[in-house]
Amino acid sequence: MDSSGFSEKVGKRIKTLRLKANLTQAAVAKKAKLNINYFAVIERGEVTTSSEKLKKISDALDVDISKITG
Repeated sequence: MDSSGFSEKVGKRIKTLRLKANLTQAAVAKKAKLNINYFAVIERGEVTTSSEKLKKISDALDVDISKITG
């Protein structure tokens, strides 16, 4: 699988989990200590981000990282 396809899938999973938790992008970004604009780019699947940042996002969403990475 190419990295852009992976990024898209990760972004969709993050968005689904965020909406399920009834959180805004800003709320998750703040909890994860990420810039809101950068978080939005991750969620849209436009960038491949580090596992460290994905861990911060999974912690902010209160889910295991495997729920994001598949």
